[in-house]
Amino acid sequence: MTSTADTDATTADSASGSYGELRAQLATLTTEAFRPELADIDQLPTQDIARIMNGEDGTVPAAVADKLPQISAAIDATAERMARGGRLIYAGAGTAGRLGVLDASECPPTFNTDPSEVIGLIAGGPSAMVKAVEGAEDSKELAAADLDGLGLTADDTVVGISASGRTPYAIGAVEHARAKGALTLGLSCNADSVLAAAAEHGLEIVVGPELLTGSTRLKAGTAQKLVLNMLSTITMIRLGKTYGNLMVDVRASNEKLRARSRRIVSLATGASDQEIEAALAATDGEVKNAILAILGEVDGPTAATLLADSHGHLRAALAAVRTT
Repeated sequence: MTSTADTDATTADSASGSYGELRAQLATLTTEAFRPELADIDQLPTQDIARIMNGEDGTVPAAVADKLPQISAAIDATAERMARGGRLIYAGAGTAGRLGVLDASECPPTFNTDPSEVIGLIAGGPSAMVKAVEGAEDSKELAAADLDGLGLTADDTVVGISASGRTPYAIGAVEHARAKGALTLGLSCNADSVLAAAAEHGLEIVVGPELLTGSTRLKAGTAQKLVLNMLSTITMIRLGKTYGNLMVDVRASNEKLRARSRRIVSLATGASDQEIEAALAATDGEVKNAILAILGEVDGPTAATLLADSHGHLRAALAAVRTT
């Protein structure tokens, strides 16, 4: 007969073995490496710590630059899918998940996308944005269920985000999406990661050990933010959401953005304030339509038709006007 003590001992041994295996895995990761030269950092003056930290942050753009060919290929593939009506879906846990949700949430006001077009999934759901949900990041099945809840299609792009490159939630999202025929990207900060291997496009931005051992909200988080900025912004440029470097699809949802809308129309056209107000009134406040109405000398409904025919690309719509 097995005693309670024997059962507890067996459970403890199993847990110890499991944690020992995980500790061994973490010891191999660059992002988890201990830096003995910083062991006394807590005894330094604040300005010295700030100087060291600033210097560490300065190394991140170079790490991103090393992967620009891979990032560019991933962006082109993403834009191709989105042009067919696909969605951009981020999936991650903890800091990585929050960065994905942040990037997704900024697309509607910046590019006038529908909230359903760029989506951020975080392990544990929305509440995990502000409070850790224990164990959520360890479930591949949870990631698959979250994607199924969105009705994943082959035209979608799923980006798994994980600094370590070993987070089960991010890996599970990529594996499930790839099995469904969706485009997959794996963004991590360690070389030879499981996440990158699971994805069609592996993006490994190796930034090295952190100032605070294992605190991947620092350089790794900065690297992920830079790559996500590129991914969403350049994809939107490819989809015609900009005219030059102007955000012509900006959604004027507050006073600042309404003022910015008028400034964008002015920069694009050089028109007078009176002309700008008239064009915006004729196009229901749509910046891109107003620019086309002014530069193409067409009315609001015609501008809308031309932009629909050009799939939202302002330059193509202007070319169509000028050839008629």
